[in-house]
Amino acid sequence: MATRKNAQPKPVPCPDCAGSGEIPTTVLVGRKRRAVGKQSGFCLTCLGTGEAPTDGE
Repeated sequence: MATRKNAQPKPVPCPDCAGSGEIPTTVLVGRKRRAVGKQSGFCLTCLGTGEAPTDGE
């Protein structure tokens, strides 16, 4: 009898963060809201998993 392998498909990387789970966020300071740099932010599309969101499956 042949054995079955349950091959699971590889997850698709998130299009916004390219699979890292983090995106650069601009840091604003002062009353004029000047941009002074960037910091690492949490990807809201994939919630930090790095995988593309599914349609509720």
